[in-house]
Parts: sequence; C-alpha cells; structure tokens
Amino acid sequence: MLKTLIVGASGYAGVELATYLNRHPHMNITALAVSAQSLDAGKLLSDLHPQLKGVLDMPLEPLNDAADYADRVDVVFLATGHEASHDLAPAFLDAGCVVFDLSGAFRVNDANFYRQYYGFTHQHQAWLDKAVYGLAEWQQERIKTAQLIAVPGCYPTASQLALKPLIEAGLLNPAQWPVINATSGVSGAGRKASLTTSFCEVSLQPYGLFTHRHQPEIAAHLGVPVIFTPHLGNFPRGILATITCRLNAGITHDDIAEAFHNAYHDKPLVRIYDKGVPALKSVVGLPFCDIGFAVQGEHLIVVAVEDNLLKGAASQAVQCLNIRFGYPETQSLV
Repeated sequence: MLKTLIVGASGYAGVELATYLNRHPHMNITALAVSAQSLDAGKLLSDLHPQLKGVLDMPLEPLNDAADYADRVDVVFLATGHEASHDLAPAFLDAGCVVFDLSGAFRVNDANFYRQYYGFTHQHQAWLDKAVYGLAEWQQERIKTAQLIAVPGCYPTASQLALKPLIEAGLLNPAQWPVINATSGVSGAGRKASLTTSFCEVSLQPYGLFTHRHQPEIAAHLGVPVIFTPHLGNFPRGILATITCRLNAGITHDDIAEAFHNAYHDKPLVRIYDKGVPALKSVVGLPFCDIGFAVQGEHLIVVAVEDNLLKGAASQAVQCLNIRFGYPETQSLV
C-alpha cells in the first residue's frame, strides 16, 4: 500500500481525488491537508462534502511545513494554486516522494512562460526540467519513471486529445491555425466564493481573449500555434470544446477516423464517436474524454467533452498514478 497525502483536499478537485483514492486498493490516504490559513482547517472533509459522510470522515489538517509529512508518505497530490505548488513540490520531491501536481507550476519547461503568463519568476528550474507533462494517453512511457508529474489543465486536456492525433498524422493545413472555442462550468474557477463566478451572476461569456494562460500551454505541447477562447457557462461542471481546422487537400472523413482510431483504440478513457458529436451529459461525473467530428471539404470541426474536475483534473491525476506504479490504468476510475 502506498501512503498518500492530498494537499488542497477541501476544493472541488481535491475532494474528487480523495474519493478516487479512498477506493483505490493500493492507496492509503495518510492525511488530508489544507493551508494553515484556510478556514477549512480542522474540519472534517465529510462536513464540507456530505456525500462522504461515513465514507471519508477525515480531518483537514493545517499544513505548516512540508517536512511534517514528507517522511510519512510515498505519494503527494497537490490540488493547490500554482504559487503553493511551486513552493511545496520541491520539498516533497527532495524527500523522495512522487508528486502529482494539478496546478500549472511545472507544466511548461520554460521559465519565461511563468514570468509572462503566471506573473512570477520560477525558482526551481532543475525540477521544471525533470517534470513530465501528464497527458496520460500521450506520455505513458515518460510517466512510468517520473518523480514529478504535472497534470495538464482542463482546457488543454480536451483540446490536445482532440488535436494531437490529427497533427501527428499530418492531416491539418499548417497555414490555418486551429481555432478552439471552449466552454467550462463554474467549478473550474474553484470553490472560493467570487461574484464573477457566482452561479446567479454567470450567463455565458468569453474571457481571457488572447491572454489566457492555457493557450500557450496548449501550443507548447502540441507544437503548433492555436487560437484559444475560453467561455464561462452557467452550469456546474464539464467542458465542451468546439475546434475548427483546415485539412490538407485530399484528406477524407475516413482519414480522420483512422487517425483517431490509431491514437485511441487501446486507450480506455478516450471514446471516439463513429457518428455525431458528444454532449456534456455524456461525461459529467465520469473520467472519459469523448470526441466526435464532422468533415466538409477541407474543413473539419472536432468536438471534445470532459468533466473538468475529472479528466480535466482528478481522474487524470489518478490515471497517471496508475501508469506510474504499474496498476491497471482505470483502477478505481471505472
């Protein structure tokens, strides 16, 4: 049994992690932690999330010093903001723990990226160089030996899973950048109260036009430029991404279908639609990314849907855990 710590367990992604790991046959949750300043410190997780009453009645311990836990656990999940992960991850890594970081603190191996898009100077270039990007379907071999796995963002996961097979197969016309329009439920903004993400205030609105930090994350790992526009919708959870592309001359519907089949026929958590396109209801509460597409002439529209808290966060982190330690990839997820 691997002893594990979840930091940031009170948040939406954190409680999903706790739920998956609590039923994982090879994991033992040693502690659940929150920042020492958190108003949730000292409360039971099941008091904040009543669906866990009688299932996971563990206290949320205030985390003052990583050293208090580092020698007691094998695996650490950081469901924390990027500033906190940036500071905490190296302490656990130096103690020999395997760290799965759900923040953006180690996703791109370029210090300039953090100055430009996150507004801070990265202090841990050595760990940034060693971090493996945890896009599970595409990084399996590297994940197997990694000590630090940077779990992708929710928008980047859906976008890359939809586009990467097409780019790898050379089907897209490079003269036209893929255009990604993606809408997320309000849980993507986290559990902390805010007027701008209050359910009664949200209707449907784009945000971060040309400035959202997930655009360079997507472009960096795809290796091609993209236009990415996120939207906030008035629903709790889920992401739907509609992606418009230009195909190379002569590419057919069958060529697209073959590329997706070759990429995902043996990947149990990506489901490709033979006909039609998926809706959010197909994936909310589930660890899948569903992908469908339509072709007209040289134009391609791909639709990808996922639960932003699961395939876009917690379940992908657990999927990476399973790959890293040689467990069945869908252990505790399906």
